[in-house]
Amino acid sequence: MSADRILLTNDDGIDAVGLRALRDALADDYDVVTVAPTGDRSSVGRALSDDVTVSEHELGYAVDGTPVDCVVAGLDELVPDADCVVAGCNEGANLGSYVLGRSGTVSAAVEAAFFGVPAVATSMYVPGGEDWWKTDLERDQFGHAARATRYLVDNAFDAGVFEAVDYLNVNAPIAEGDTARMRVTRPSDWYGMTAEHDGNGGVTFDDPIWGRMTEADVPDPVGTDRRAVVDGEVSVSPLVVPHGVASDGALDGLAERYGDQ
Repeated sequence: MSADRILLTNDDGIDAVGLRALRDALADDYDVVTVAPTGDRSSVGRALSDDVTVSEHELGYAVDGTPVDCVVAGLDELVPDADCVVAGCNEGANLGSYVLGRSGTVSAAVEAAFFGVPAVATSMYVPGGEDWWKTDLERDQFGHAARATRYLVDNAFDAGVFEAVDYLNVNAPIAEGDTARMRVTRPSDWYGMTAEHDGNGGVTFDDPIWGRMTEADVPDPVGTDRRAVVDGEVSVSPLVVPHGVASDGALDGLAERYGDQ
């Protein structure tokens, strides 16, 4: 199997610079149809709307909905012959197991997997600590992300990657200097979310990892996605759709005794 037609989506909105960077990298040799949200739908996970408004756009279709809305509408109606879904490039990294379910970018790839369509979710790590999101990004700064995505779309099908893998979660460093090395990784299992009550009925959440995103402080070993981007590498995590079933003899026993209660 190879990819000829690509459904391109994201969670930052159809006019985001990161999406344009990926489209530029792919459009010369692939039939790229964009089906992306009208505006920013970051961190909505796999939220699905009851119905959406779809309008034609110079890049394809703008959907007044979530990234998952875009994939469902795209693969089942608008672009049913898509061979691959590419989601991104997200402005900000999607690293660690606990982040994957929140990310609209990654969730688009997960939804594609349920359709049986291989997917690549691409995000870019933006340095700057807790204020990274204030950075104004230019298209050329997505260079590592765009190059890595194009390389994987070009080669992963023929290499048989998608025979065992549902989707690839790619995180690239911001493009500065030479070409970045690519490393196959696993999502970090480090978790440090905190919550603080303000005494007035409000609770503030904090993810302290952003203050530790340096080579000396990041709490992850080589082989994890977060360590790779901190080391200036492109991280590629080969993943399958969630909710696998684990064998549990103790639960089997509970189920057998349920009728005796």
